[in-house]
Amino acid sequence: MPYGSFKTYAEFKHWLKTFCLNNDPFFYVIYSKRHKQYCGMASYLRIEPDHGSIEVGHINYSPLLQNSIEGTETMFLTMKNAFDTLGNRRYEWKCNNLNSASKKAAIRLGFKFEGVFRQMFIFKGRSRDSAWFSIIDKEWKKLKAGYKKFLLPSNFKDYKQIKKLKL
Repeated sequence: MPYGSFKTYAEFKHWLKTFCLNNDPFFYVIYSKRHKQYCGMASYLRIEPDHGSIEVGHINYSPLLQNSIEGTETMFLTMKNAFDTLGNRRYEWKCNNLNSASKKAAIRLGFKFEGVFRQMFIFKGRSRDSAWFSIIDKEWKKLKAGYKKFLLPSNFKDYKQIKKLKL
């Protein structure tokens, strides 16, 4: 990420106030009912209503949310909102090409790899190549059905999945 790590809570709070209260990026906090606490954040960005395109990004999950039902459900709900409520035709995910965990997550969540934009940014004095992924509206119906099947209460026992997400 181009920001962080934050040495103090005051630094983090300042960043939240100056960066996270805008229309683009538009941030959401993620609350876990199970853990009864906030455990992450994500945003929509590169919001292009005239083109029906929106990106999910700035995804920060605490260890409580990583590899969890809530983490997967959060991404499903952001997709559902992007397609079904906001009417987008394209939903994007971009990450540092060196971030293998993020690329793996995008594929698991149903995104299709589109390519690498070489030398796209310079963050913290380092060149970054960005891997691009997307889901388009024609793919959403099938993906949505897969998520709904995965998220059925009968697919979980003690907060552990019985069957993997199959998209």
